[in-house]
Amino acid sequence: MSTKADELKLDIEEFNNLLRQTSRQKCKDILGLEIRKLQAELAKLIEENKTVATKSANVESNSPKYYEVKLNNYGWDQTNTTLKLYITLKDVHQLPKESVICDFTETSLNLRVVGLDNKNYTLTINNLCEEIDVNNSTIKIKTDMVVISLAKKVAKNWLHVTAVEKRITESKTSSTEGTNDLISLMKKMYQEGDDEMKRTIAKAFTESQEKRGVGLSDFS
Repeated sequence: MSTKADELKLDIEEFNNLLRQTSRQKCKDILGLEIRKLQAELAKLIEENKTVATKSANVESNSPKYYEVKLNNYGWDQTNTTLKLYITLKDVHQLPKESVICDFTETSLNLRVVGLDNKNYTLTINNLCEEIDVNNSTIKIKTDMVVISLAKKVAKNWLHVTAVEKRITESKTSSTEGTNDLISLMKKMYQEGDDEMKRTIAKAFTESQEKRGVGLSDFS
């Protein structure tokens, strides 16, 4: 879309074309006068635009520069229907309300604290342990603290805040159970085996005793 300055330039060009085509002095005088008026208007507009641009540049250069800080630490507790996150930020209660925003989805949250001591703070959890009710999840600002209340979609106890923590725990549990099953099997083989079998099993577990904390005494 053409700007006002572009339109003025086109008008001036058109009047100049007419001026070159006319042979009558009175027409030339009228066209010349109109051209000078348009040129003056264009010059004024260009100067105004320069002034606005300069002011905008000065405002931008004088604006404070904010450092981005990612938050990783928080405390939490829960009831059967709500899980609360506690994020400690000194003087956060002194910020305008609109400077603290939290966006929710059913499985995530994104907290942003803007302009606190020349810093922007963010806390992002992309995979919550369980689904939440977005419409009933809230944030509150307290003295030096942000409290995020997550309304659980299903009333139940959460063992963790994130799905990653849940998977790690399940993986460790599965690994421990697998090790225990193997020890039970080897113990049975030792107790029921002949002398050669017992010597083989005893040797293997003696060599791995320091690593696993399991020795021949576990099979007696």
